[in-house]
Amino acid sequence: MSYTTLDYQIDDRILTITLNRPDKMNAFTVTMANELIDAFQRASADDAVGAVIVTGAGRAFCAGMDLSVAGNVFGLDESMQPTPAELEQRFEDEDMITGVRDTGGRVSLAIYACNKPVIGAINGVAVGVGATMTLAMDVRLLSENARMGFVFGKIGIVPEACSTWFLPRLVGISQALDWVYTGELISSADAVSKGLAKAAVPVDQLMAHARKLAHSYINHRSPVAIALARQMMLQNSALPHPVDAHKVESLAVFYTSQQDGKEGVKAFLEKRDPVFGAKVSSDMPEVFS
Repeated sequence: MSYTTLDYQIDDRILTITLNRPDKMNAFTVTMANELIDAFQRASADDAVGAVIVTGAGRAFCAGMDLSVAGNVFGLDESMQPTPAELEQRFEDEDMITGVRDTGGRVSLAIYACNKPVIGAINGVAVGVGATMTLAMDVRLLSENARMGFVFGKIGIVPEACSTWFLPRLVGISQALDWVYTGELISSADAVSKGLAKAAVPVDQLMAHARKLAHSYINHRSPVAIALARQMMLQNSALPHPVDAHKVESLAVFYTSQQDGKEGVKAFLEKRDPVFGAKVSSDMPEVFS
C-alpha cells in the first residue's frame, strides 16, 4: 500500500515511518490516522520488520490536528448522539468507528497492539495528538529543540489518543494533570527529567541515536520473545493482581522455552551469538486469556 501522508521505509530490519506533511508541520488528519493504523498493522505482521521508528519530515514532528479542514475538524459525525451503552454495544460498527471514535485513540490502539518495539524520534514540536500518540510508543527520544504539549484545554477539548491511560503511567497522576491543566509547552530537558522521554540529543544525531537504540533492542534477540515481552509489559501492568501476570508469564515461558529458548541456551553454553528461528507471523503462542 502506498501512503499520501506517510513515508514507509525498511532498512536493516528497522522500519522508519515518517509523518510527511512538512508544509503543514505534519498536522494530523483522518487520512493520516487511517494510514498510521494500516502501517502499524502491516509492520506488526511483517517478519522483515524488527523495530519501528516514528519521526516527522521537516522541522516538526506533528503540530496536532489539522484545524483548517471544513466541518468537524476531528472528522466526527455530529448527527449522532451516542451513549456509553451504545458505544460499548456497537464499538466495531463502521459508523461508530468513523463517526464517533477518536481517531488518535484508534492510532494509539494500533501502536499498543503492535508486536514490534516502537521508538518515537521526536524531531521538533509535538503538540495535541502529536504528543499523545507518542505515549503508546515504548520510548521517546527528543531533539534538543523539540517541545511537547498537551494543549487541549486551550481549545476547549479534552485529552485523547488513550493518553488518560498512558500519561499517568509514565509520569504519575499529579504531573499528568499539571501538564494537561496548564497546556504549557514542555522542553526536551523537562520531558527527560520527568520521565516522559528517554533522552534529548542534537537534532542532527536524532535518527542515528534512534537506530542505534532500535538495534540494541532487536539484534541477537528472538522476535517472538520480544513481541511477547512487549505485550506482557503493556497488558500485565494493568492487571488487578500479580497472580494474573503469573498465569500469562507461565504460559509464555512454557512455550518460548520450547522454541527459541532452546537455541538461546545452546548458544549461551557454546559462547556464540544465537540464531533464532521463530517468527512472529507464525509462531506466537497463545498466552493471553
